[in-house]
Amino acid sequence: MVLEIVFPPSLVHTAASVVVLISMAILGILETRGTHLKYSKFFDASSTISPNVPSRIGMILGYTPPFLVGLASFRLFQYGDFRFLLLKSAITIHFFKRILEGLPEPSIDFKCCGVVLFLMGIGGNFYHHYLLSKLRTKGGKDYKIPKGVTLGIVLYVMGRSYVTRRWYISKFDDFPKEVKALIPYVF
Repeated sequence: MVLEIVFPPSLVHTAASVVVLISMAILGILETRGTHLKYSKFFDASSTISPNVPSRIGMILGYTPPFLVGLASFRLFQYGDFRFLLLKSAITIHFFKRILEGLPEPSIDFKCCGVVLFLMGIGGNFYHHYLLSKLRTKGGKDYKIPKGVTLGIVLYVMGRSYVTRRWYISKFDDFPKEVKALIPYVF
């Protein structure tokens, strides 16, 4: 089996990836130990130990900085191929969507936008599967590692899904105990 990294990362990229990985791993571990980010269903208005933020405010505060970074990326990284433009666009649109979720319900019907975003997601999924298929040599069976770090996000989401399941169990007497957090019948 031959492993190949498509583009060697720069020192800045590697350092940023390590910081994100460690941060997300710590957040995931803290989530499983009961130290939650204080928003959404884990908001506790009666707590005096740590400051709590209402859900809508937490979402706006949490997702506005990455949205602004996404916007800034169009100015800071003007040059790049179509794939890079899609990446910047997807990230920026994702965080914009998350900000909108924290706002009061709009008077505008966003169904068309939802359909467009869904189609963009499906297109992005297809595009990335296409990119993965291009990593292999013609007729080759060897695997290659695509560029990018996702482990940090996976660790955070695992921790968050685990405590979300515990929260459901604590709040709903009829929540099925056999429903697992991430992997059906296992975890």
